[in-house]
Amino acid sequence: MKIILIGANGTIGELVQTALAGAGHEIVKVGRKSGDFQVEIENRESVRKLYQAVGSFDAVAIAAGQVAFAPLSEFTAEKWQFSLGSKLMGQINLVQEAIPLIKERGSFTLVSGVLNDEPIFASAAAAAVSGALEGFARAAAVELPKGLRINVVSPTILKESEAKFGPLFPGVIPVEGWRVAQAYKRAILGVQTGRVYKVD
Repeated sequence: MKIILIGANGTIGELVQTALAGAGHEIVKVGRKSGDFQVEIENRESVRKLYQAVGSFDAVAIAAGQVAFAPLSEFTAEKWQFSLGSKLMGQINLVQEAIPLIKERGSFTLVSGVLNDEPIFASAAAAAVSGALEGFARAAAVELPKGLRINVVSPTILKESEAKFGPLFPGVIPVEGWRVAQAYKRAILGVQTGRVYKVD
């Protein structure tokens, strides 16, 4: 299986590569500035050029997308645009532009996050984007052609990121990254669609 992995050099992306290793899959590593190919996911033309350059593929797995964090009273239109353009529309772009090119019965795996269910202070954009992504995937699942599947992985904070982000999540128990990677593996290689795999 030829899998395009967006955000391949991030923490989750590297864990997904490890989870898929040794099974004969071809992983096409994609990043904003690194990897086999580069892409700006918020730019549809950049996404289109990526897929044309990669050629035929079976799956798209996404471990990328950014959101701004700020108190709601300080959340500017620019911060909203950044968050919606990157993590939300970026992933939607990656799905829509792939539909004509991805092989039949291929799969899409998106990433949301725990803040949709358990928000923290200054996380309005992250919560809104994660909720929108999960709704998008459920709706897209009933419309996708060619037997295509779409699922979302929703991780909580990772043990691997606990030192950096742990103070922002008081009382939240981090999960080991391999568990998140296994959720990706299930989404990519399994048979279900329209599912949100929560890892917490």
